Amino acid sequence: MKIRILIPLLALANLLNAQEVLDTIYANGHKNVALFFSEPIRQGIVGAPNFVFSYNREKEQHFGLVQAKPGEESNLLVLTKDGRVYSYILKYRKQLSRLNHFVTGSESIGTERPITIRKEEQEDEELDSIAKRREYFERFCNYLLKAKNERLATKRKGRIKLQLQKMAYNGNETYLVMQVSNNSNIDFEVDYLKVYSVTGNKKKKASHQRLERLPIHRYQMPSLVKKGESKRFVYVLPKFVLAKGEYSEMELHEGKGSRKVLLRDP
Repeated sequence: MKIRILIPLLALANLLNAQEVLDTIYANGHKNVALFFSEPIRQGIVGAPNFVFSYNREKEQHFGLVQAKPGEESNLLVLTKDGRVYSYILKYRKQLSRLNHFVTGSESIGTERPITIRKEEQEDEELDSIAKRREYFERFCNYLLKAKNERLATKRKGRIKLQLQKMAYNGNETYLVMQVSNNSNIDFEVDYLKVYSVTGNKKKKASHQRLERLPIHRYQMPSLVKKGESKRFVYVLPKFVLAKGEYSEMELHEGKGSRKVLLRDP
């Protein structure tokens, strides 16, 4: 029998401990009781007409005023701009010992909605995501450079050779493995490499329609190819598939010089 009695008593004690114990605010009709919050007040609601909670509804302010008339006790619910919820018991009292209440965020009983992630945290997450994506690109690009290469297209101009060695698809990206060789007696300073999708007849320039494919990552892209050197690199582009009648162009330009190479796929 003792066990049967103690179990409900313990359960009742735990239930009482788990309930919220709300602070009581005393007010009357001839003095203002002020509540100052750490965030501007968005909404304030009282549960009975003998209590009034006034705050500026047009201009955000951090404080509100409580007044009361004799009557039964009620409650006050306050929502602040940051989504925090505050709740208090309201009671009428003829004589007041406290007129100002400074409310801290720790007194909140919860939030109206999930607390939004701060801008700094969002930026950190975005940077982390970008870093992980870049790391993935570089691992796959490194794999492609170590794998057996092919020779899909080659163009020589002024003893500068541009070669497309492989085109690979992975996820939502297209990877172009390329090589620049400098067989001249002058170093080749790379200005830029552009990739285009072209629609039209290769022999009739007037009928061409070129769409530039902007890279999202460049792996080991050289800025300088010295005389007698060859450099391999990978261009990562958003995934694209050439339609019938389309072909690709890679246009390599020299910086501080006039040399350029225009490579078309087969």
